[in-house]
This record gives sequence, structure tokens and C-alpha cells, in this order.
Amino acid sequence: MTKTNEYQQQIGESVPDWTPRERPARIGIDGAHCRIEPLDVSRHAADLFEAYGRAPDGSDWTYLFVGPFSDFDTFRDYLTKAEASTDPLHYAVIDSASGKAVGTLALMRIEPVHGVIEMGSVTFSPLLKQTRISTEAQYLLMRYVFDDLGYRRYEWKCDSLNAPSRKTALRLGFEFEGIFRQAIVYKGRNRDTAWYAIINQDWPRVRNAFERWLADDNFDANGKQRASLAQLRDEDKR
Repeated sequence: MTKTNEYQQQIGESVPDWTPRERPARIGIDGAHCRIEPLDVSRHAADLFEAYGRAPDGSDWTYLFVGPFSDFDTFRDYLTKAEASTDPLHYAVIDSASGKAVGTLALMRIEPVHGVIEMGSVTFSPLLKQTRISTEAQYLLMRYVFDDLGYRRYEWKCDSLNAPSRKTALRLGFEFEGIFRQAIVYKGRNRDTAWYAIINQDWPRVRNAFERWLADDNFDANGKQRASLAQLRDEDKR
């Protein structure tokens, strides 16, 4: 039933006892297959440059605000600025098996007053793409935001022409909310931005699917998944 005020105007549902959330911290988060830790140039730069260098071309950087980087010094300068930033707050993804940094991602557009935060600057190397680690890394930060910090909304935004990013958002459980036309100019070109989000009411079902998907019994002897994230989320709807 829609609520109305004393003037008979429709108003949103009350959010009882809401208080601003804490900002995300520079902490490490351990998973079964990877570790998320604050970006540190001295420890991560060489690993990341080598990992990104495994890509056959610079296409992974097309939809990012920076890159590609042809030399280590320029890349290190970028990482130095990223390390110093508090919003976006950048984290490195560490492969637990190798101990090496294989990608980065960030929490950004952080709004503690409203309980809103965005996942962004996702820069995964060929060593990380389409692996169990890449999914676990997303899950670890998502769990931190919802369960530890108590945020209400977790966003994903990308160039509307970035088909892989849009596909990933849906795979991870984000819901499409629309296109913001001419939202950004970057690298000298227009960006219409596709918006996606998970809200706290969605999170229990999304979290359960992640945990079931990441479980060892969801993979066969060749490491192939038995059920997809989407299948596992759909099962919870029944």
C-alpha cells in the first residue's frame, strides 16, 4: 500500500533507525582462492604490469578512463595516484596460489549518508578473467559492503557499448535500471552510461547463489561449473 503524508502526497517507505554508514577501509579480505588487499605500488606494481602485459593488445583498456600503458614508469605513476585515492578506493586481487597480484577493482562514488556505493575500475588481467578467483573477488567486496558496512545499494555502471561489462553485471546479479544518455566524456568521446544495481533486499538471494557457486562441489574434476550463478539465483525464486 502506498504511503501518503498529511497533504495526501505519495511518499516513500520509512527507513527506521537509519544512520550513515562507515566508509570502506583499507583492509585485506581473505577468500578461499584469493585475497583482496589495498593497492600498494611497492608490492603490486610489477606483478600487475606483467599480468596486464599478457593481453595480446590494449583492448581491455578501451572502456576505462586510463590506459593502455606501454611502459612501466607510466603505469607506476598511474598506480601511485590510484593508491593515494580514497574515492575511488582501489584494491588489488591476489591469487592465493601464486601470491601475485593479477588485477584491481575499486569501491567508488561512496555515499555513506545514503548507503550507496559503486563497484568500478574493474581491471582484470588474462590471469584473472573467467576464473573462479574473479567471481570470488567480486563476492568478497560485495559481502563486505552489505554485511560488514550495511550499505543499502551497490551499483555497477559502464559504457552502454561495453557488452562484456554489461554481461558481467547481469551474471553477478545486478539488475539493469536504464541508460543515462550523454552522461560522460572520456578519452575524447561520448559515453551513454548503463546503470545496474543490487539493493539490500536482493542481497540474501545473491549471496546464497555466490556461496553455492563457489563451493567445491559445484565444479567437476576438470574445473567446469555444474550450475551457473543465474541458475542458482533462479532456484531461490521458486
